[in-house]
Amino acid sequence: MTREARAGVETEAARSAAETARVARGLADRSREERERWRETTRARAVAEHPERRRTFATSSGIPIADLYVPGDTALLDEDRDLGRPGEYPFTRGVQATMYRGRLWTMRQYAGFASAEQTNRRFRYLLEQGQTGLSVAFDLPTQMGYDSDAAWAEGEVGRVGVPISSLADMEVLLDGIPLDRVSTSMTINATAPILLAFYVAAAERQGVPRAAVSGTVQNDILKEYIARGTYIYPPRPSMRLVTDVFEFCAAELPKWNTISISGYHMREAGATAAQELAFTLADGIAYVEAARARDLDVDRFAGRLSFFFAAWSELFEEVAKFRAARRMWARIMRDRFGARNPRSQMCRFHTQTAGSSLTAQAIENNVVRTTLQALAAVLGGTQSLHTNARDEALALPTEESARLALRTQQILAHEAGITETPDPLAGSYFVESLTDELERAAQAYLDEIDEIGGTLAAIEAGYQQRQIQESAYRRQRAVEAGEEIVVGVNRFVDEPVPAPSLQRIDPGEEGRQVERVRRVRAARDPRAWTRAMDRVRTSAGGDENVVPALIEAVHAGATLGEMSDALRAAWGEHRESITI
Repeated sequence: MTREARAGVETEAARSAAETARVARGLADRSREERERWRETTRARAVAEHPERRRTFATSSGIPIADLYVPGDTALLDEDRDLGRPGEYPFTRGVQATMYRGRLWTMRQYAGFASAEQTNRRFRYLLEQGQTGLSVAFDLPTQMGYDSDAAWAEGEVGRVGVPISSLADMEVLLDGIPLDRVSTSMTINATAPILLAFYVAAAERQGVPRAAVSGTVQNDILKEYIARGTYIYPPRPSMRLVTDVFEFCAAELPKWNTISISGYHMREAGATAAQELAFTLADGIAYVEAARARDLDVDRFAGRLSFFFAAWSELFEEVAKFRAARRMWARIMRDRFGARNPRSQMCRFHTQTAGSSLTAQAIENNVVRTTLQALAAVLGGTQSLHTNARDEALALPTEESARLALRTQQILAHEAGITETPDPLAGSYFVESLTDELERAAQAYLDEIDEIGGTLAAIEAGYQQRQIQESAYRRQRAVEAGEEIVVGVNRFVDEPVPAPSLQRIDPGEEGRQVERVRRVRAARDPRAWTRAMDRVRTSAGGDENVVPALIEAVHAGATLGEMSDALRAAWGEHRESITI
């Protein structure tokens, strides 16, 4: 084609695009004009007879909800630019081409009890009931880098999850579970590289090659500084550990997701949907920047990044949030970081229903809340899902309540008809408008974080923490004032009923766990242990990736507390110093 012919084709294409835009604007104007006519006539008469319940309607993020959405609200929506097709950029409609028509989401119920034996029994039970992946909750000493027999750990062992102090504990936890066929998610952050080392060593003891091991380690330390508090080391060496895991897994564990960038905990702390979206993506940006600073190729590691979001009860805002997350992350990875592999541009995520929405009063209502939130996650295209049990506001779930939570997912998967086509709410004037509005609101937060100097600088300045605290305060005030209704708490309160049967922790388990840690220390080879721990200290003090040294130490019988202490000696401990 000659230059003149090519210019003619381009001119004609531009004319066609301009005409299409002109027609779209005309249709939009007409639909908006019709809306105004409706407001002044039909709606005005209805409101005069029956005033609306509130003067204004808005989402949790403060986005106004219109009285009517019309085609004009989405007239400028460009299918190729803004939606794409499932499995294609910008992945608004889903990261897989067939979504749940081909494969359902992973049903991954979170569990962790007073001992590895009890947790293993619950895992086996859930797998027998149809669960398709494992999710491990660890106790507080494990999260904070203390062995079960440490003085600091006394009274906390096994309270909020399973205690793992050594390879022996991890082997008991995973006994009889084929690690080449079952994927495992581990909710662990400050000690994530150590728990990953335990898991890899346990798989090797099973004879499972590293290439076959699949799962996810949360490994998201930034949200600990923002919202949760289970950090050990200062932010910058902690980021080094995160990228060590990236680098190690890229080379050794091709099926392992190296991070689960977690908005969930920020939402649980009081963030709005827009804040959860923005602060999660901001953390993701920081992790990618840290990995690139280590000269890691973005298309070599980005395909193993995953995310973790909350699902709340405000159905349409939640669906829109998940859609906006995929679109925003795809654009960030392509345009900001130059990722070219489509997998590197995908925002794949796990979802958990909102724990902080559960009430201790009228716990049966929690079944309805969880079902609604799970529906939002599925309509929003999640890759895996945990549904909270009805009694989790009171204690760790009983076997019966955990089974019902799993059955909730199975009913949604097989009876509700919501899995038959990808992104079934696409094209809704309301949902598409909310998706755009949430993206705009989240981008405004991202722009502020960039102005401060990036995610780490914003965390150190307390920016995200202040925003979340203010949102939590506003919501609590609204609940206390009765402006926001919580069924069974401030409205529609039931008569008191007898306390349900709850999961009880055997106080003797802590003593048995302490004894196992001490047996591990007594049985190991002191010389092998000393060599391995020397390598951990050398790695921490230099530039060598610390994960291989941790795996060697695990095989030599080193405990979680000993390895954590070696890193404490090298880097110190973080102390919160900002003023909120």
